[in-house]
Amino acid sequence: MTIFFESLVRGDVAAVRSVLHGLDEAARRALGDELIAHVRRRRDNWWWGTEATALAVAAVGTLSTATKASTLLGRRSVMLRDVDPEPVVAAARQRGVTWLADLAYRLAERLRRREPWEGWHFTAGLLLAEKVAPPTGDAFVAGWAYAMGWQRPHDPPQPPLLDRLRADPFLDALLPRLFEVDGLGADLTAGGNGQAVPQALAALATEGRLDRAALLDGILGRLLRGDRPAALRPFLTLHEQLAPTPDEVAARASAYLRLLADAPGPVAAHAQRALRELGDAVELESLSDAARTVLPRPEKALVRAQLSWLDRLARQHPERAAQIADILAVGAEHPAADLRDRAMTLAQRHGHQPVTTVTVTAAGDDLPKPPQPAAAPPPITDVDELVEEVSGLLGRRWPAPAVERVLDGLVRLATTERDRLAAALLPVLRREQVGAYDHMWAVFNLSVQMHGVLLAAAAPAEAATRRDQWSGILSESLTRTLRPFRNRPTAPPPRRSALTLMYCARLAEVGQRLDGRDDPGLLAAPTSATGALDPTALYERLAALGDRPVWRWDLTQALLRLPAGVDEALASRAEALGTAAGGELAGWLRGDALPAPVHRMVTVARRERMGNYDYGYDRLPPRRTVVASSPPEGVADPLGLLTVPAQLIGRRQGGWGDLWPALIPGHRGLVAAHLLPDIASVAQEDARDATMVLPMLAECTGTGGPALNLALAYGLCARHEIDRVAALDALLMLAAASELDAPGVGGHLGALAADNQVTLTRAATPLRDAVAAGARLSIWRLLAAALPPLLTAPTPPRGTPDLLTLAAETAAATGVRTPVPGLADVVARGGASRLVTEARRLATTLAL
Repeated sequence: MTIFFESLVRGDVAAVRSVLHGLDEAARRALGDELIAHVRRRRDNWWWGTEATALAVAAVGTLSTATKASTLLGRRSVMLRDVDPEPVVAAARQRGVTWLADLAYRLAERLRRREPWEGWHFTAGLLLAEKVAPPTGDAFVAGWAYAMGWQRPHDPPQPPLLDRLRADPFLDALLPRLFEVDGLGADLTAGGNGQAVPQALAALATEGRLDRAALLDGILGRLLRGDRPAALRPFLTLHEQLAPTPDEVAARASAYLRLLADAPGPVAAHAQRALRELGDAVELESLSDAARTVLPRPEKALVRAQLSWLDRLARQHPERAAQIADILAVGAEHPAADLRDRAMTLAQRHGHQPVTTVTVTAAGDDLPKPPQPAAAPPPITDVDELVEEVSGLLGRRWPAPAVERVLDGLVRLATTERDRLAAALLPVLRREQVGAYDHMWAVFNLSVQMHGVLLAAAAPAEAATRRDQWSGILSESLTRTLRPFRNRPTAPPPRRSALTLMYCARLAEVGQRLDGRDDPGLLAAPTSATGALDPTALYERLAALGDRPVWRWDLTQALLRLPAGVDEALASRAEALGTAAGGELAGWLRGDALPAPVHRMVTVARRERMGNYDYGYDRLPPRRTVVASSPPEGVADPLGLLTVPAQLIGRRQGGWGDLWPALIPGHRGLVAAHLLPDIASVAQEDARDATMVLPMLAECTGTGGPALNLALAYGLCARHEIDRVAALDALLMLAAASELDAPGVGGHLGALAADNQVTLTRAATPLRDAVAAGARLSIWRLLAAALPPLLTAPTPPRGTPDLLTLAAETAAATGVRTPVPGLADVVARGGASRLVTEARRLATTLAL
């Protein structure tokens, strides 16, 4: 059967079918067993295109059940996206297979919700060939929705979407699920035209092909359940296309009122417009309950429209004006000062009598004392616990505490319970298809080296194949001795990231340690969740080692994790050990530690354009302010820890940035400088999750300096809320510990916004949330520093009035009167613009 497997590898579908055609059933089944073994052996191979089609033909032509075929074709290494179902159906017909529909259903169950296009067309082709009802699982429905707007590159041109949907055999069965599967709206825009599907569905409703009432009920049900904004947008478009009549809205008034009160801003605005057109058909009591919820909402356009609606109702129904005035008064507590003023004016116009209150101001923040960083979890001393930890981490980025705990557990257990560890760990690595690579790019690749160490612990033969690579890594790092920093020849820093160099050297060293016996664990294992190591704990570990050799990179990392400062008493005890490692620790504790670098602010430009088709170039920001660092004069920097180049925008970083805080947890500002390009990308390139490191940095120690201040400023202006929340958490943690440089953060925020490097409007919400959390004085000091560059800019950025409003509130709440340069000039312009109005409000507050 050599020709069969050669044809399979070449993707020669005709040759595979030809071989199968000449076999009887017994020979086919025997070949099927060989086929399964062949695919399993090629675990690092990816089956795609014609090769995957040939594999699918072979599967239905040799395997005995749908279960076996779906297991083979459902492997992660088999890409069914471009598989042609016709030769597969033909092979099944020629053999007389009766389980093709069962195979399709099983493959549909294996579709991945996040990648619904992978295998959907192939699965749908089998279902259509068998003329059976489609499955209604989330992933299959998502694939159907995605296929509406997406055409595969090699397919012939398709008819218009309206014609395709009109004749779609899946339409009636899957359309109700279109409104039930979370996130499906985003798949409807796969073709780049968010209007196409809603327009086609509305047209089919006009023709009578679809039930209009069912569509409206489906839309409202989807909107009530909520979803991401991008996923809700097509349903809002469909609602507009259907243009519900007043009778249709009135019949569903309760649903629209719920949307008005609770739905996201764009959805609530749709509901508001639909209800306003009903006039008196909406019960005032029901509307009052919804309005009380709407008026405190942050969406200003929505609140403004609600105030106008209530004003109109009060004039139309004077007998209910007093009741409506009380509702309007709810808006007098809105965070936006202009809306507060508008709400109170309307409330008083219709009869509301304001209650005079006396406000007692208190200066200072009101934040709880920050807790001490948590202790590091205990070491892993059980094989089952280690395997469970590894299993939970595979397939995602490893946080630093998990990396350290797993490495410590590996060197302990691989040297005491090697056989048991290998037997338990190897199946987990095979299930997750963890592989080892010998390419040049894999040598200094943290993921590859991590996997290599795991494989070495699970399979001794694998360790033998990796020794040369580990020796090469350690040889390249041989000249990069950490100490002394002074009185040694200076040399250019390594081309690789210090983080990559350090961790790859440590992983290579750990791999070599796996051949030892009764290893007590890592010297560098942190004692704090921040990655810090208690000096006394390191001394005790060195004392317990006695004359046993110390691993060089393990000791290097341990020293880098010690807190800054001099401890002569402990240094004397370490020197008394009489070992080289004890002497290293003593010198570190006496001040020969990692020195503070020299920081300088730098504005960098984009990288150069690469060729004529560099589409990513135009999406890069034109400039970015970062912090470059260099070692002090006369100080060597063998690992490149102190050297942070001013890298052009668009140059790729080394990755694994979330490991930086645990690498040097006592140098907060230096870590921030290394991470600043990635953190800036959340504000300038719409990246995501890069600020998750900021709360970790806030728990670390050391001076933050300009790099940390810049990082917080970028984080407050991040595109995604999760990044802004992380920046807010870090800001509050620093403020609670009295370590926040509020004027420094504010000055950078104002300068970045005035230079159009960030979107200022994004910062208003986290700053207001910080005030609500109790950081009133810190935010006022931050705003007092941020406003001058904003007010003196040729055109103050959007969002400046919001910051002026918040500044007036915090200045009044704290009683602190800090001058704001440029404020008087804005007030002197006169007029009724919101910028001038809010500037006047702040100036009045500061004059009290």
